[in-house]
Amino acid sequence: MTTTSAKNLFIYGSLLCFVVLVILTIDTMGKLDQRAPVITEKVDAGKKVWHKYDCIGCHTILGNGSYFAPDMTKATERKPKGYLKKFLIDPRAINPGTAMPSFGMSEQEADDLIAFLDWTSKVDTNGWPPKPILAAAAGTRTASMGQMLFQKHDCSACHQIQGIGGTAGPDLTYIGNERPDVEWHIRHLKAPDAVVPDSAMPGFNDLSEEELRQLAEYLITLK
Repeated sequence: MTTTSAKNLFIYGSLLCFVVLVILTIDTMGKLDQRAPVITEKVDAGKKVWHKYDCIGCHTILGNGSYFAPDMTKATERKPKGYLKKFLIDPRAINPGTAMPSFGMSEQEADDLIAFLDWTSKVDTNGWPPKPILAAAAGTRTASMGQMLFQKHDCSACHQIQGIGGTAGPDLTYIGNERPDVEWHIRHLKAPDAVVPDSAMPGFNDLSEEELRQLAEYLITLK
């Protein structure tokens, strides 16, 4: 290749890449408004709460922030809103080991912040952040119906099994030893706070009696 050919390849190659970049940028900008839901007054109020308590100083959201605490971009997809509200108002009452301090947040502020987090959860981020791989949590090759229900309802977002999963709720690695009664688990799944006072866990009222039993029977195998 001659010097002139190499120079032309560099120049025209650079121009082609620039044109492609411009086209992709225009295409992306044209689709941005379609990738996010409408911003309501409540969402705007929640964003102000987010800034008031400097949440971005510890958390990441939509690619911005710190990595000291969990990414909050899809928070309401992985945590029930009822749990989030209780946690925001008094974090250590829900999880004594949490590093998050209590800010004295009011119920209204918590509701507004959750509205903002729900808005970000509905933004089309092309699959980012990726969900953690938790399929091996039960340590078995063939999943039972109960284990599949555990995964389907994303219980691992709050609970750990064999070191895999979230820490918002109790570790379930040995729950079968601690709570071997299937009926106790069924009652707990139906109405958590009726069995464990002040529980932040939501009730699984959408599950059938058979599904509740299958999930409970899976939990007592965790030993």
